Amino acid sequence: MTEWCEEGGRLYAAALRTGRIARTDVEPAPCLVEFALLHPDPDDPNWLHPVPPVIALSQQLNPLEHEIAERRRQAVELSAVFRPFMALSTQSAATSDSITVLEGGERINAALNMATAQCQTEMLTVQPSDRMSERSLERGLERDQPLIERGVRIRTLYQHTARYNPEQLAYAARLSDGKAEYRTIDELVERLIICDEAVAFIPARDDQQVALELRHPGLIRYLIKLFEYLWDRSVPLSVGTPYEAASDGITDIQHSIAKLLVEGHVDEAIARRLGMNVRTCRAHIAKLANALGSGSRAQLGYLIAQSGILKQDQPAAGGDSHT
Repeated sequence: MTEWCEEGGRLYAAALRTGRIARTDVEPAPCLVEFALLHPDPDDPNWLHPVPPVIALSQQLNPLEHEIAERRRQAVELSAVFRPFMALSTQSAATSDSITVLEGGERINAALNMATAQCQTEMLTVQPSDRMSERSLERGLERDQPLIERGVRIRTLYQHTARYNPEQLAYAARLSDGKAEYRTIDELVERLIICDEAVAFIPARDDQQVALELRHPGLIRYLIKLFEYLWDRSVPLSVGTPYEAASDGITDIQHSIAKLLVEGHVDEAIARRLGMNVRTCRAHIAKLANALGSGSRAQLGYLIAQSGILKQDQPAAGGDSHT
């Protein structure tokens, strides 16, 4: 269908004013013929007469109204067909609405940006240690700075290794002004972001290219309790260092390594869980072996168990053991 043209509008208006228009004058405006706005003069084929606007409009609307009526009829029929299935899908729909799969870095960042833009009270984040790229640092600042400016509280958990990561220290320094708090803990499993007890984000794949957006209240409450558990056992980034040796000559980080060694983890797995490279992990294992007087890996595990350095991790007698 030919679209309405500005020249056609001008010529149709002129024809309405004078009652007719020369056929040669309307050749540059084919839309007049397409819209049937003119009809031939029965006495002189060189002239055309305008069709009254009310009639012209009705002629154009009638097919559309018939099409709309037909579409509505089809919609009613489709609704009747699917009505029996709607009740069956209610439970699954409720679940799918509360868990959204986000694929690709662009979509993940868009969802995070939207959630943080709507955040009004507090944002909780868990960030396992890795090297932050300059772009990641800029993106984080762009996302978090407006939160600070409008009074949103931010609490972030890093691993102890973040204390020796210049990029993460610089990031924390730029945002730490009372509303942003940063702590470290020996071991973190995965990333977590929670906004206003309303929405949470967790990774769904190791390459960080798939994430889950969670909005189920029960899941949010559980993740907040998990965050608070870790937060209470963490150390403020601004005080102390977990690499300082205690009275027994063993640092906090070496204590964490000892616990994982006894559990049977290999060096690579320990390094990954504690956010350090394998070479650094092995250096700490060597210092731990030296502190305990171990001459071999097998003997180290035995000496750790005999030394009692892991007793502080055991739950108190009579403690609450249920969840």
